Amino acid sequence: MEYLTNFFLPSAESTYAANVDALFHFINIVSLILLVGITIAIIYFAIKYRRKSQEDTTPLITHNTTLEVTWTVIPLILILIVFGWGFNDYVEMRTPPANSYEVYVESFSFGWNFEHPNGIKESNNLTVPVGTPVRLIMRSRDGDVLHSFFVPQFRLKQDLMPNRNTYAWFEAKNTGQFVYFCTEYCGGGHSMMNGTVTVLTAAEFDEWNEEELGRDLDALPLAELGRLVYQQAGCQGCHSVDGSSRVGPTLQGLYMREREFTDGSTRIADEDYLIESILYPQELVNVGYPNNMPNIYQQTLSEREVLGLVEFIKELQ
Repeated sequence: MEYLTNFFLPSAESTYAANVDALFHFINIVSLILLVGITIAIIYFAIKYRRKSQEDTTPLITHNTTLEVTWTVIPLILILIVFGWGFNDYVEMRTPPANSYEVYVESFSFGWNFEHPNGIKESNNLTVPVGTPVRLIMRSRDGDVLHSFFVPQFRLKQDLMPNRNTYAWFEAKNTGQFVYFCTEYCGGGHSMMNGTVTVLTAAEFDEWNEEELGRDLDALPLAELGRLVYQQAGCQGCHSVDGSSRVGPTLQGLYMREREFTDGSTRIADEDYLIESILYPQELVNVGYPNNMPNIYQQTLSEREVLGLVEFIKELQ
């Protein structure tokens, strides 16, 4: 069974992943047996009862009670087995243990935010301890679209909707980094909506918590604060820092470059422009890019965080 898992699927890294794989392989094996059996039967009867001459006739067969009961009962039994097995696994996957570590998950176009119970926030990376059940309380940002959180090695997939919480849980068996994806098409930046789940030992997780909680954001230089905001506010989902094209303009070399807008006007990307484009992004839309940057940052970012973003962009020359 382990050979089949490694051949068909990525490694099973959550506590319930092996059960999901076992049902998957059971369905495939039964389907293969039925396919081979039916194919052989078709070939056998096609040869046995083929017309050998113009005078050859096939006897009229009205029914065969034994055969009809057999091909009704066997599939029914198989369906009941799959249903019972699948329902049992579903209940396990939908019922987190009572002592689960809870993380709030927010999806948006095009990125992910995670908030831990102690207030630590992460963007596009979720850090959890190994051997601990983790309950995800999930929601798409208000006014956004559907997204879907999928970690293949955990066999975990859950849709996220605006204005409504959905839930999922997992318990990682091993430490390491495991890639997750958005599997609900959500727009031009959909392919970039991925990240990692980082699983640490209990001691490493405690050390990581202490380090994150001890960080004094007010003492950070503006550019460093801006880099942190760039990661946590979701800017990286649409704006690259290496010159590559995404849904929005790259931030590399943006400062003091002339920008052309859809209304025909142009402007130099100085400090004032950068601040306005962060706080009121839909007033001046760059040519060649969609007008889909959310108009939320005047409520969600402090003045110092906005200035930090400006200084971060200025350093990307």
